Amino acid sequence: LVSIGNICRSPIAEAVFRKLVSDEKLEHKWRTDSAAVSDWNVGRFPDSRALSCLRNHGIETAHKARQITKEDFQTFDHILCMDESNLRDLNRKSNQVKDCKAKIELLGTYDPQKQLIIEDPYYGNEKDFETVYEQCVRCCKAFLDKYH
Repeated sequence: LVSIGNICRSPIAEAVFRKLVSDEKLEHKWRTDSAAVSDWNVGRFPDSRALSCLRNHGIETAHKARQITKEDFQTFDHILCMDESNLRDLNRKSNQVKDCKAKIELLGTYDPQKQLIIEDPYYGNEKDFETVYEQCVRCCKAFLDKYH
């Protein structure tokens, strides 16, 4: 799960997906992680508003931001991102990787409510983080249902 900085949207999506997988007792079938296309926030914890939003829904995460690697394209089956800018960056990076096996898509492709883009809540407020959370829940459930 990829976003630009890996401190708002992608850690929320990672934590949501990890919880869904755990609830379904499918941990043995899934390896879940999140990363950034940029190196701006490497090593930082998620935004405090993202952590607060997750905690409000009973979800904890210890994720620290990292940048996507060449190996990610070679080892993950799916790389899901949040917006078209991420998609362009990931497609460009994947073209430089031999043996890229990852299918790169927008996470919003799986949204039953057809909201394709998950907007960055960084400059918004708690309500915007809640919107991201709700989108991630819908999309991650649909994705898991498709591939489970």
